[in-house]
Amino acid sequence: MSELDFAPRPGAAPLHRQVVAQARMEAKLMLRNGEQLLLAVVIPVMVLVGGVTAGEHLSLNLESGTPLVDIFTPGVIALAVMSTSFTSLAIATGFERRYGVIKRLGSSPLPRSGLLAGKVLALLLVELLQIIVIGGVGQLLGWTPKPGVLGVALAILLGTAAFASLGLFVAGVLRAEATLAAANLIYLLLMTGGGVVLPLSAYGAFGDIVRWLPSGALGEAMRIGFIDGGVAWRDLGVLIIWAGLGTVLTARTFKWE
Repeated sequence: MSELDFAPRPGAAPLHRQVVAQARMEAKLMLRNGEQLLLAVVIPVMVLVGGVTAGEHLSLNLESGTPLVDIFTPGVIALAVMSTSFTSLAIATGFERRYGVIKRLGSSPLPRSGLLAGKVLALLLVELLQIIVIGGVGQLLGWTPKPGVLGVALAILLGTAAFASLGLFVAGVLRAEATLAAANLIYLLLMTGGGVVLPLSAYGAFGDIVRWLPSGALGEAMRIGFIDGGVAWRDLGVLIIWAGLGTVLTARTFKWE
């Protein structure tokens, strides 16, 4: 009978396991938080149901020949992506900085690139849940999507990248309480006037300005992907520009504590 080797073998887990564990923890914390859950699911569903119901009652016609539910549902999915990747991420990161969580994670075997990858993966997991819930509610309201997989996937990925970089920028330069106020205020402004839920044609001449906002670009890319089955290359290009700008600003200004 061979001798058993009980010698300790210290060392970090493989990077991919660290990233998955971090993403799982981030996603659980996001979904357990009442305010985050409100932003992630409750408000988008309320906007979808309220918008479709009120629009049909008022005989609203945003785009000729296109049912309201087909217009609102992609816009609300875009709103959900924005709420998670910008508002929720900014608020969570702001308070993590305040309580020294990020500083302590920085001393762990998980590298900064792994921490960022874990946060992004957690955002995508939560967004997948949001799409399932909002899509299910939309279908109950009569939505019959025929999405273009490439257009929708690129809109979600680039929209997440753009808003996540901007959210980290806000969280990195403001105190936690200021981040909470600023993130919620920006969310409300973009939701009501940023072209994310309603098509740009609903804004008249102002739509020419809104299309250059990350919210307007994400909303249009999502609608084109779900309604036309196409790829909104111009709007995706706008999201790439915002993602690059947010990344540069975050890299230059983000403070880890």
